[in-house]
Amino acid sequence: MAEQENSKNETLDRLEEIEKSGGVLTHAKEGAIQCLSIIGQIEGHYFLPDGQKATKYEHIIPLLVSMEQDDTVDGLLIVLNTMGGDVEAGLALAEMIASMTKPSVSLVLGGGHSIGVPLATSADRSFIVPSATMTVHPVRINGLVVGVPQTFHYFNEMQKRIIKFICDHSRAKPDEVRELMMRPDEIATDVGSIIDGDEAVRYGIIDEVGGLSDALNALKKMIEEKKKAK
Repeated sequence: MAEQENSKNETLDRLEEIEKSGGVLTHAKEGAIQCLSIIGQIEGHYFLPDGQKATKYEHIIPLLVSMEQDDTVDGLLIVLNTMGGDVEAGLALAEMIASMTKPSVSLVLGGGHSIGVPLATSADRSFIVPSATMTVHPVRINGLVVGVPQTFHYFNEMQKRIIKFICDHSRAKPDEVRELMMRPDEIATDVGSIIDGDEAVRYGIIDEVGGLSDALNALKKMIEEKKKAK
């Protein structure tokens, strides 16, 4: 009875951890892996409407700092199923993940749209399931837009930052990413492209088509190699 009660308490603690942070720490013989989920819309400087799934960047940033400083964490698995969201918040998270010393692997399930694209490429190695899609489109903004050259200059510079990040952290070529962003005939009433898992790999945005076991095996191998190198 005591063992069952302890197991139940451990399960409840793990569920509470997942609910609070969107992540959980798992243990294997190769090492401890922190799983972090980025789902729904990435919430930035403004609150999203009630009832909408959101990943709050102010929760993820300290969690990433904690992972980087925690000697008991050996690697990071990032699971993405996101529609995108706040550009600056998404880029901030992507830059933090890319600058971590812990081995990291990303896995795109369902969708890795908009700012989810640089987030997927921010890990040391990236995977995407065959049925997942990624939407690559130009920067857009909600609310008041002042129709002056400075506004369009800002959009253009932000777009350059996103393309540079994607290409710096993947095999993708800037011209091809820009061409995907600007396609006028791919999306109804919008500009951009929707690519599936195989296309994402062919364009060099994602490293490999694969599922959970592939992502975990790659991460475990990276953890083992890092331990041997010490």
